[in-house]
Amino acid sequence: MLPFQNDMDACLEVLERGGLILYPTDTIWGIGCDATNPAAVEKIFHLKQRAEHKAMIVLVADERDILQYVTQPDLQVFDYIKGVSKPITVIYDGVIGLADALLAEDGSAGIRITTDTFCKHLIKRFRKPLVSTSANISGYPAPQAFQDIEPAIKEGVDYVVRYRQADDHYYKPSSIIKWDKNGVLTIIRS
Repeated sequence: MLPFQNDMDACLEVLERGGLILYPTDTIWGIGCDATNPAAVEKIFHLKQRAEHKAMIVLVADERDILQYVTQPDLQVFDYIKGVSKPITVIYDGVIGLADALLAEDGSAGIRITTDTFCKHLIKRFRKPLVSTSANISGYPAPQAFQDIEPAIKEGVDYVVRYRQADDHYYKPSSIIKWDKNGVLTIIRS
C-alpha cells in the first residue's frame, strides 16, 4: 500500500463531488480542484479572495495530458522541460477542455507536468488535471511549508492531505515560461 493511500482515497471522493483539497505538490502546498469543473474553480477564487482575471496553474501527470488539453503544442517544449532541474510551468496557447476561468483572455493557460509522486498518482487515478494555486489568501505571501498556511485556508477546503505535513524542507513556486506554438520562449518567472 502507498504511504498516502488514505489521503488519495479521500481526495478522489472530494474531487469527484466538486470539492477543494489542500495538498503538497512538487513546489509549494496548493489548493486544488477538478480543473474541468467551473463551479469548483469558482470556489477557489472565493476562498482565496482572488480577482477572477488572475490565472491559476493546472497540474497534469505526463506529456500525454498536454496533448489532450493543448491544441497545437510545440513538442520541443518537452525536451526543454526535461533539461531544467526545477519545476517549470509552461503557459501554452490554444488550451481546451479546462474551466474557462482558468484561461487567459487569449485562450492560454499555465500547465505543469508534476514530478511529485503523490500528485502524479492522484491525477492518474482522477483522470483529470488539477488546479494548483498557492495555499494563501490573494495578496499574501505563498506559504513555503504546511505550517505557514493560514487557518482560513485549512478550514476553507473540504480535505487537508496529511501526507508531507511534517516536511521541514521549504519549497518555492515553480518557474513560469511562455512557450508559443512557434517555439518562442519567454521567461515570466525564473
